[in-house]
Amino acid sequence: MRIGIGIGDIAGSPADLDGLVAQAKRAEADGFHSGWFAHMMGFDAIMAAAHVGPATSRIEIGTAVVPTFTRHPAVMAQQALTAQAATRGRFALGVGLSHQIVIEGMMGLSFAKPFTHMKEYLAVLKPLVDSRSISWAGEEYRVNVQLNFPDVKPCPVLVAALAPRMLALTGAVADGTITWMTGVKTLREHTVPRLREAAAKAGRPAPRVVVGLPVAVTTNVTSARESAARGFQIYGSLPSYRAMLDREGAEGPADVAIVGDESAVGEALRRLAEAGATDYLAIPFRVHADPEAVERTRALLVRLARA
Repeated sequence: MRIGIGIGDIAGSPADLDGLVAQAKRAEADGFHSGWFAHMMGFDAIMAAAHVGPATSRIEIGTAVVPTFTRHPAVMAQQALTAQAATRGRFALGVGLSHQIVIEGMMGLSFAKPFTHMKEYLAVLKPLVDSRSISWAGEEYRVNVQLNFPDVKPCPVLVAALAPRMLALTGAVADGTITWMTGVKTLREHTVPRLREAAAKAGRPAPRVVVGLPVAVTTNVTSARESAARGFQIYGSLPSYRAMLDREGAEGPADVAIVGDESAVGEALRRLAEAGATDYLAIPFRVHADPEAVERTRALLVRLARA
């Protein structure tokens, strides 16, 4: 299992553009396989990836994840291929639906048919990324587009898929998934089998499974769980993540956060790999009673990434 790390507002430390470059360069020097930008209400994740690309030479740079509703799939393809060029072939495009509260409540768009939307979106996006051409007439999109990106190879397209139908769609047409707030039991029994089965039926290669979870290496496990409960509270109330937590039998985000000493965290990551994770997206978080936890966490992740 490859080890990656979040870039951006890590452990409560916001960064400007120079800071993002510094984080990406440090992640590469530390031996991480990948660095991932979330897309929230700050820097645009794809533009940030393109910005740090020329400052790095080896590390994969990805988005986890960019909402689809707010960008036409042809525009998303253009941006992704531009980032692929800027990173010299090291970009991974992660996309997702976002949430009804964001798409309808904040953006004023309809979230009425999320599955239909994503199915059509990928039907336009994936051919444009892979072969630069699409002619599509569907319920939501009617597109006839050809892109011109000479000498830029396709980038992988990963979908934030959680529910059964979305996993089946992702396995059939995309290159893998990126999860969040999904525990090891759910990965083993729900996520990975559905994804692999759909990919096999479609004659596609085994998909990537990028698993994002908060992590803290500390001996103060109680404080770490309390910090995770506070810091990630919102995710326990969003329906898509709530469904994954319920599958896991978890009361909230604190229960799926990876916490403990070096041995315990190492064992937890081993179980993720056994459950089918191909990549771990580490999100280190601050522990209120242990100010050394973030750097201790990074030290362990660096050792594992280099191993």
